[in-house]
Amino acid sequence: MGFDYSSALTHLMGHVMKLYRHNVDLLIQAYDVYPGQPPLLIRLAESDGQIQQELARKLTIKPATMTVMINRMVKTGLVERRNDPQDQRVSRVFLTEKGRRAEKAVREALREIEETCFAHFTPEEKVLFRRLLLQMHTDLEELQSSRHASAEICKERFE
Repeated sequence: MGFDYSSALTHLMGHVMKLYRHNVDLLIQAYDVYPGQPPLLIRLAESDGQIQQELARKLTIKPATMTVMINRMVKTGLVERRNDPQDQRVSRVFLTEKGRRAEKAVREALREIEETCFAHFTPEEKVLFRRLLLQMHTDLEELQSSRHASAEICKERFE
């Protein structure tokens, strides 16, 4: 018999994360914040006036995707672009007052969802769950690195 993905733990994790994201999106939509934007709001709240390219790198998204995201957030009044005073070719991104209020609401929504997710966990279960997730993360990173290295070796052989 083959692998039954429908009963796999990773399948269940995917469903949990989908519900998580859906609930966060419901809580933040009143603030004109769309899916994918919370990490950018939080980064800017931590350090306002960052360069667009740097934000894309920190959030591990493509610069073109970052441009689309920022354009949408400019239209909704969450952020504004300003030219760098030292280099006019460089654009910096700043939170507006509305963006600051939205960032606070996003943090509160994330706190509320986190609280709901783990309401029936003991402190010990949360510590164990964190350890298990970190182990999964490490294992998947190692797999990715080894696959990347294998692909590079194969590529070198055929060149």
